[in-house]
Amino acid sequence: MIKIFTNNTNRLHGLDHLRAIAIILVMIFHYGRGIPDWLEPIKRIGWTGVDLFFVLSGYLIGFQLLKEFKGNSKINLKRFYMKRLFRIVPAYLAVLILYYSLGSLREGSGLPPLWKFLTFTQNYGLDSQTQKSFSHAWSLCVEEQFYLLMPISIILFFQTRLQKLAPYFMLALIGVGILLRIYNWNEFVQPFIESGSRRLMVQGLLEKVYYPSHNRMDGLILGVLIASIFNFKPGWQTFLSKYGNSSLLLGLILFLLAYQVCESILSFKAMVYGLPLISLAYGFIVIGAISPTSILYKLKSRFTFVIATLSYAIYLSHKQVYHFVKIWVTDIDNGFIQQNVFWICLILAVIGGLILHLFIEKPFMKLRDQLLIGSEKKQEARGKLILNYIKNIWR
Repeated sequence: MIKIFTNNTNRLHGLDHLRAIAIILVMIFHYGRGIPDWLEPIKRIGWTGVDLFFVLSGYLIGFQLLKEFKGNSKINLKRFYMKRLFRIVPAYLAVLILYYSLGSLREGSGLPPLWKFLTFTQNYGLDSQTQKSFSHAWSLCVEEQFYLLMPISIILFFQTRLQKLAPYFMLALIGVGILLRIYNWNEFVQPFIESGSRRLMVQGLLEKVYYPSHNRMDGLILGVLIASIFNFKPGWQTFLSKYGNSSLLLGLILFLLAYQVCESILSFKAMVYGLPLISLAYGFIVIGAISPTSILYKLKSRFTFVIATLSYAIYLSHKQVYHFVKIWVTDIDNGFIQQNVFWICLILAVIGGLILHLFIEKPFMKLRDQLLIGSEKKQEARGKLILNYIKNIWR
């Protein structure tokens, strides 16, 4: 296992813990009925694991891009998009091929059109009733659209010298998201509550309120705001870093408050006010995780490191694994297996993620690094040739 997973000495262990927590929350939530009773309270908030991923992605990508611009006054778009492409697309396409080629691995009867998956627009117009298979890819669509726009937005703000307005613009986007959720709730959810059609109410909530990217920017934007503070506000960074455990505590308190607000995921309070509150809670927890004074920052765990490394692969494939195991155990007359289907599913989901990581993710990331190094060497050689040419002219 140690040879399979190489731990970088500069790795932020606190973020590994949060990635592991996020994917475990999602795995518990997506399992459905039949989990142990003591996990029911966790399952109730398992859907927030995606929001934690959003805050983490916003911080990590935001920090990377802002640091690059701060140091070079530019962003290498080709390098950024190439890194994202090789990190995300190969494993995604591998799972997508399985969904379209092996109907027995689908957790639902229907799939959205292939072009929606290939363009990462599946989260718009997604019919949760008839297109359940690979429906969890909606969050990947949100992130991909964010990755596409984020570096361009940074360049535009700095080139137009409006970077000081960027935080206000981002907060305004969160406010617009809240207003859009209110509008869409009143238009596409409330009428079906009043008519007593639960099926259409759930469909309207998911399709018009929960899935669309313009309604789900809260976590990503808060992550970018944290990255901005840690890049451009050294005084704030020093202050926050001193109180890492306090940030964790504040985040947990806010999360407990959000737990009460989001008593039902299908409620107006949860969709309109709960989402930004959850993102804010996770934002403070992320600040704690990256602060050297916090317990999360100092704590090292091989388990969370491995789960964090596999989190993307597990997220992609875990529903297929669940579906396969649940079908497989129906024909097995074994009391122990029947009583432990949940744990078998979790273990096999991790193994499935490991297989996807080893045979798809890792080789393509290695290829990516080789291509990037080769490209940088070519640029360096080209620069030397030009420099030598100029020197020869002036001799």
